Amino acid sequence: MDKISNLIINIKNAGNVEKEHASVPFSNFRMEIANLLKKEGYLKDVVKKGKKPKFTIEMEIAFKEDGTPRVEDVKRVSKPSKRIYFGAKDIRPVKGGRGILVLSTPKGILTDRQARKENVGGEVLFKIW
Repeated sequence: MDKISNLIINIKNAGNVEKEHASVPFSNFRMEIANLLKKEGYLKDVVKKGKKPKFTIEMEIAFKEDGTPRVEDVKRVSKPSKRIYFGAKDIRPVKGGRGILVLSTPKGILTDRQARKENVGGEVLFKIW
C-alpha cells in the first residue's frame, strides 16, 4: 500500500471518529510530513515511539473550537502509478488559501506557500484542507 496515503487517511479517519491519536509505522519521510502538518496546525503533537525495529509515529489530532477536526478532507495527487510534478510557477493555492499543497522538493518537504517563496517545484504529494 502507498505509505503517504496511509498516513493522511489515518489522520483524516481518526479526526472523523473523534479519536485523539493516530499512529503509523515510522519512516523518516513520514516523520517529516507529520512534522510539517504539525507546524501547519493540522496535528497537535508528533512523537516517535517504540523500540527497534518497530518504531511508530504517534500523532495527536488537532480539533477546532467547535469540536470538528482541523482536517476536513485530503486528496492524494501524485500516486505510485502516476507521478505529478509542478514547477514553481504552476503551484496554486488550495481551496482559496484555506488548505495546503504538500510537495517533495530538492529542498525537502514543503507547503505550496513555502515552495513559491523558495521558487522551487517538485512532486505534488497531496492536498489537505
